[in-house]
Amino acid sequence: MMSSAPAGSPSGGIVHIVGARPNFVKAAPVVAALEERGARQSVVHTGQHYDDRMSAVFFRELGLPRPDVDLGVGSGTHAEQTAALMVRLEQEFTTRSPERVLVYGDVNSTLAAALVAAKLGIPVGHVEAGLRSFDWSMPEEANRTLTDQVCDMAFVTSPEAVGHLAREGVPSHRVHFVGNPMIDTLLAHLDRFDTRALRDRLHLPEVYTAATLHRPANVDDPDTAARLVGRLHEIADQTPVVMPVHPRGREALAAAGLGEHPGVHLLEPLGYTDFVTLVRGAAAVVTDSGGVQEESTILGVPCLTLRPNTERPVTITHGTNRLVAEAELPGLVSKILAGDAAARDTDTPPLWDGHAGERIATILRGTS
Repeated sequence: MMSSAPAGSPSGGIVHIVGARPNFVKAAPVVAALEERGARQSVVHTGQHYDDRMSAVFFRELGLPRPDVDLGVGSGTHAEQTAALMVRLEQEFTTRSPERVLVYGDVNSTLAAALVAAKLGIPVGHVEAGLRSFDWSMPEEANRTLTDQVCDMAFVTSPEAVGHLAREGVPSHRVHFVGNPMIDTLLAHLDRFDTRALRDRLHLPEVYTAATLHRPANVDDPDTAARLVGRLHEIADQTPVVMPVHPRGREALAAAGLGEHPGVHLLEPLGYTDFVTLVRGAAAVVTDSGGVQEESTILGVPCLTLRPNTERPVTITHGTNRLVAEAELPGLVSKILAGDAAARDTDTPPLWDGHAGERIATILRGTS
């Protein structure tokens, strides 16, 4: 069992900051590897994702220890949420006096924790450092870029990220190419992704396209959402579309008539195992999620990413991912179904081998 202090008591050690689904998936193998090495650590859940299906279920499924504290920050504008996170995290760090803070990915919790720790003089490690879309209209781009500037250890998931950090002046001794802990989690649970059992339980067709959309550029503007829904309906004319509906964008997509096509199967948000199983069983995936680009690459499922850019280009050069415009979607799905645009046979991205968490833990223990 992980050594951790009750909420509110001093803990020292390493404090992991998690607040949204991708954080949990990335943190699980790091926490487990540090536990095996006897590290003193605790988990702070910021509550950025507060719906059980988007948050607590992941702790149960991934074997993460119960968070030592849940800050319960909840939603709000970027400024409101980040400010509330910083206030609560400053209180938490002052009480716990961590030796190091580990942050994950690029959500608001990540930047807030990194800034607070840096101002308190606490060393910060960033897991998934160096990813860049070069699109500053994405809030995540600001989060990840600024986080990398204040962290003293940058744990990198893909080779191009090393170059990005070098160009931004991050000293090379701070940068550690360790692989992708999200893939550690996927590979560790691979035998649980039973596609036939999921289809039977959720009454899903044998052949389908999985879809997941939540980014502001796709779901915030009613006209954009309506065009996208039209394309999803065109896909549903060819093959059923199965879509767990993210809380963000639910109203806009519903107002555009997403569920009015008989071939569109809408689901509530899924837990980790069910969601990855859904992707594994799909003929194709339509997404705007960064994590799904990575998961589909390892699962060998053609991925159509509805974005003009990606901070994960390795999923294109070494994987199954393709950046697309919404007008291209129906035609590309048609080609995939016909076998004309199946996933390419490519090498797995380097160090995506299921051991990233162990590498991170070894580096951290070597500096303690």
